[in-house]
Amino acid sequence: MKKTVLILFTGAIFVSCNTEVSEEKTTSKAPQDKTENEEVHNLTDLDIEYTPISSKEEKIATALLAAPEASRENSTVKGYNKEGEFVTLKEGNNEFICLVDNPNQDGFSVACYHKSLEPFMARGRELKAAGKDGREVFKIREEEIKSGKLEMGEAGSTLHIYYGPKAVYDPITGVVLDAKYRYVVYMPFATAESTGLPESPIAPNHPWIMDPGTHKAHIMISPI
Repeated sequence: MKKTVLILFTGAIFVSCNTEVSEEKTTSKAPQDKTENEEVHNLTDLDIEYTPISSKEEKIATALLAAPEASRENSTVKGYNKEGEFVTLKEGNNEFICLVDNPNQDGFSVACYHKSLEPFMARGRELKAAGKDGREVFKIREEEIKSGKLEMGEAGSTLHIYYGPKAVYDPITGVVLDAKYRYVVYMPFATAESTGLPESPIAPNHPWIMDPGTHKAHIMISPI
């Protein structure tokens, strides 16, 4: 009997660990194998009436969730208006610039970054609008930063990302459905040798360095 219990207990731990690893590999997009009825049923089970993020006020409020709580009131918020123009939706006077969720992309994702990163971020948006893909954007900004044409921002500047599977939120608490935080600390041209960080995570929520040795080298801190 004791051996049987031990085997069952060990098996449960194994399944739990595999589940955690599987969840870490998933993206922020909503699962494709669920029907709309299943999603509504799950929301009902939680006794929370999640509503779509649609108005300008809702977009601003949810974008600010990416910023540290103490900084939200005075952060600048930018995003696309109804005409598709990238504009400032809320003026701020502190060190943060927040971006609203893009309704043309699956799931929910907002961001907040240090204002010294604005030239770098703006250049990326400009290049994407011109039809450049990810590799082209990376190469062009790398060359421009090395030549001094483009500023990368202060070393240690942060990017905060708040993302989830669906662009719906609880209007009472303001919390977005199943959303999580991911943090990035930019360290231009840093390497594993210069920082002591690994080039891949060695444990859940463990910091590591991504794109080492390039203009976009950054410390990545992903959610558990």
